[in-house]
Amino acid sequence: MLTDELIQTVRNAVDERRIVETARALVDIPSPTRSAGEVADKLAEILSHDGFEVERPETDWPEAPAVVTRVDSGADWRTLQFDGHLDTVHLPFSASDIVDGNLTGSGASDMKGGVAAFVEALRILRDGQLPKAGSVLMTAHDHHEGPWGDKRQLKALIRDGYVGDAVMFPEYLATSLPLRGRGMSIFRATFERDGDPVHEVLLPAYLPMVNAAGSDFLLEMQKLNEVLGDRSTGPSRETVFTGQIQGGEIYNQAPASCLVAGTRRWTTSGAGEEVVAEVRGTAEKVAERHGVQLDFQYSIQGDAFTVSDDAPIVEAFQSAYAGVVGEPLALGEKPFLDDGNIMNEFAGIPPITHGPDAKGAHTLEESVPVSELVRVAEVYALTAIGFCSGT
Repeated sequence: MLTDELIQTVRNAVDERRIVETARALVDIPSPTRSAGEVADKLAEILSHDGFEVERPETDWPEAPAVVTRVDSGADWRTLQFDGHLDTVHLPFSASDIVDGNLTGSGASDMKGGVAAFVEALRILRDGQLPKAGSVLMTAHDHHEGPWGDKRQLKALIRDGYVGDAVMFPEYLATSLPLRGRGMSIFRATFERDGDPVHEVLLPAYLPMVNAAGSDFLLEMQKLNEVLGDRSTGPSRETVFTGQIQGGEIYNQAPASCLVAGTRRWTTSGAGEEVVAEVRGTAEKVAERHGVQLDFQYSIQGDAFTVSDDAPIVEAFQSAYAGVVGEPLALGEKPFLDDGNIMNEFAGIPPITHGPDAKGAHTLEESVPVSELVRVAEVYALTAIGFCSGT
């Protein structure tokens, strides 16, 4: 078990200044998805400078090879994996800053701050000759954020054997320990007609209205979401969401196409193709009703999963969290999809998503308290000790 003395030793070893320096070095390099090569090089440089042996497997994306390192006790037992993505969503870049004790800048919340925290955990473990058994594997990569990325690097890491017995992700979820995660697909339904866009006053009476089809489909998706809501509740309930509808280029133009894009999330493992087929079927009926063509595209980003509450990684995490905060973390459900879905589906290992209480992910106003990065470093280091040593 984690003794009070060991917990205090680990917590005393955390270097806040070092975490901030690492985080700012990562945030200050723009890295939109598919363009994370420079920041991956910087992370590898930081680790090498700190004395870690670094591997750079290509992982099906030579533009930004992954970054891999390990802390190995030399005694064969469990391996805990820390995994993080170095790419950010495609928004205007903002450099790092420290404002009222908060780290700001592109990727500060999602998830360069979290990566810096688990790098600090690695330093603490290595310098303290911990854990006494097993090992810690760190992997970092590009190609996380959809729709720009397709998870190819993480899948290649799994294929090539860079996998632990459990994995932790420092995404911005701090208020509960999610043991259930939803699957998610992005869909794009484009309703089209023959011909070019035309001014409204020149619109022939026989010409079908693609915007009407798009609006009809949007309403059908709202109805479906209400039905899904009647079946389940909570943050992991099944949903369909349409966040984008795009038709004409100007207010009085009858366009030749109308795009409706959104997400479909589900809670039953393996149900992705079935639930997307329902969305596609509805779109096909709408297109037929309005006399327009349909181009339906979708991409399944990850499947649903469940982690047992008595899994060794859950017990190790709760012991570590209680050692830092004073009590175990409430169990919950994960509202978003992350790489834990991929690791569970393709590697078959239990994923734990836990990171700083950060704000502004996927916006221009990302912010994370430095104190939260310190806490995450402590929790990750102690979880590794408990899980890898079997204590």
